[in-house]
Amino acid sequence: MASILNQTQELQESSKVLGHLRCENFFLFPGENTLSDGLRGVLYFLGLAYCFIGLSAITARFFKSMENVVKHSRKVVAIDPITKAEVITYKKVWNFTIADISLLAFGTSFPQISLATIDAIRNMGERYAGGLGPGTLVGSAAFDLFPIHAVCVVVPKAGELKKISDLGVWLVELVWSFWAYIWLYIILEVWSPNVITLVEALLTVLQYGLLLVHAYAQDKRWPYLSLPMSRGDRPEEWVPEEIDTSKDDNDNDVHDVYSDAAQDAVESGSRNIVDIFSIHSANNDTGITYHTVADTPPDSATKKGKAKNSTVFDIWKHQFVDAITLETSESKKVDSIYLRIAKSFWHLLLAPWKLLFAFVPPCNIAHGWIAFICSLLFISGVAFVVTRFTDLISCVTGINPYVIAFTALASGTSWPDLVASKIAAERQLTADSAIANITCSNSVNIYVGIGVPWLINTVYNYFAYREPLYIENAKGLSFSLLIFFATSVGCIVVLVLRRLIIGAELGGPRLWAWLTSAYFMMLWVVFVVLSSLKVSGVI
Repeated sequence: MASILNQTQELQESSKVLGHLRCENFFLFPGENTLSDGLRGVLYFLGLAYCFIGLSAITARFFKSMENVVKHSRKVVAIDPITKAEVITYKKVWNFTIADISLLAFGTSFPQISLATIDAIRNMGERYAGGLGPGTLVGSAAFDLFPIHAVCVVVPKAGELKKISDLGVWLVELVWSFWAYIWLYIILEVWSPNVITLVEALLTVLQYGLLLVHAYAQDKRWPYLSLPMSRGDRPEEWVPEEIDTSKDDNDNDVHDVYSDAAQDAVESGSRNIVDIFSIHSANNDTGITYHTVADTPPDSATKKGKAKNSTVFDIWKHQFVDAITLETSESKKVDSIYLRIAKSFWHLLLAPWKLLFAFVPPCNIAHGWIAFICSLLFISGVAFVVTRFTDLISCVTGINPYVIAFTALASGTSWPDLVASKIAAERQLTADSAIANITCSNSVNIYVGIGVPWLINTVYNYFAYREPLYIENAKGLSFSLLIFFATSVGCIVVLVLRRLIIGAELGGPRLWAWLTSAYFMMLWVVFVVLSSLKVSGVI
């Protein structure tokens, strides 16, 4: 906390006015200083909220790009030993579990990771670590675990039950998630109190790799490394195999199952967020029905040829046209004039962000990787602006930066997590991805979100000063970890009881679903209030 306040003091030149410190820092224009502190605080809060709207806009494009990345599969040619004929199959590149932990969890947590990394970079040269990043990440973990669970549990239709099918993978992810916060407490209070060493930071980052290996071992049921638990009815593959027999022998060795559908969605002016979880699509041999991401017409082969003739620039051009279109075809179908005005106003509010993010290349280039990386870069840019607004809000209002991190920053930067888990709870037949995204995001927050920034600062301090990285408000952060651990146990216990009594973690009788949701929200309020009071010195 003190390191953040030091940075805030460096950014500002304060003068004594009517017995309190007046913030002389500004965001764009020096004339902002002539406004009252109250008005400036409101304007900066509105600017922060608008940044969160921007995060929701780039999240839509990020999901589309990630959809194409995950659906990437490669052609495998084998020779039938009996007929000697060539047998062509398409094997997925991404493992289902690894995709959940890496692309999905890392991608949805990237706003927090970017914010923490930016905080660390601008804090380089200081012997004390910045607290904005850790505060946001711990607050985001609480938001992921409590409010997002609260939303997911009531999303299924009344009476519909959605349970975790692969309990083994979930237990591995849950154990690593809990261990992440135990580990953080150990290095803050036990191993080297109030100090982060280079070894501690490096071990924190390396544990993310161990999580990936352990989860993959559990998914593949490796002996000695996995729990002896059978898999439920969840499909083993992220994307069901779909072999297009209309393709000739001159095809590339890579087969993108839905690249044409994704391109058609862009060309048809679809403005909806692509459902990254509906890629469990089509019907497989087990008889389980899945929903497709985009409706592909019967004459898809004809459209495929037409799409191939379309240039990348045509698709890119359409992104800019879509960005400045205020009234969509869906809005025109709405009977209520008030709803149409509200939708148009919302599109007008989003227009600057959509126009900016239209520079992200189309998602069907290089299997979505270019759009994926560009989306992450734009998220980093928005995160930088968020840090500026946070400094200004703390400077103008005097609110403790940790309190802002626990509440506003954690909620705003966790928006992609909320969207991802809500879609999963709505569309998937099981609760695996919805809950896995929560537990994995919490692990990523510690191992990567806190580990990488601390590694940057500890490496710099080691070579520059031959000293470790000091944590000035380690007591406040440690207290928040203890509160989070206690409340999270209460959350997991309720999920287990729902599994034993109702038969599923999500859904069920409407009354019990809403009571569970209210209980999760109460746990979040307890965490936020107690943590805020502690870092503010009240308790």
